[in-house]
Amino acid sequence: MDMQWFLDRDAFAGLLGIRLLEAGPGYAKTAMDLTDQLKNGAGIAHGGAVFTLADLAFAVAANSHGKLSLAVAASISYVKAGKGKTLYAEAREVSLGGKMGTYAITITNDAGEAVAAFQGTVYRKDMPYTRETA
Repeated sequence: MDMQWFLDRDAFAGLLGIRLLEAGPGYAKTAMDLTDQLKNGAGIAHGGAVFTLADLAFAVAANSHGKLSLAVAASISYVKAGKGKTLYAEAREVSLGGKMGTYAITITNDAGEAVAAFQGTVYRKDMPYTRETA
């Protein structure tokens, strides 16, 4: 499924160098190289950068059904210091209804270790949202 158009419209994700690796109905995987500019004062991944990586995977997965879906709740738990060359976020749909959708996103490093767990809920507006309607 081609959701690259969604990422291309997100200027902030572009500033962080986030890439879309995979997308399918209710699913997305993103990646971000951990440059010095994305590290905090302790030399590890900045929490805001990790959250944004997960948030983009969440948004792509939620909007993959062609209906404008906007976050109404999102939370993250950091379980390990964000270290390594690249971080990945993999979003999976947990529940999809007419008006709401829930997603679980796992953030890992290039060694496959969990760095954070993110969960989010979207409100699904009654309007199409595709490459053609965006």
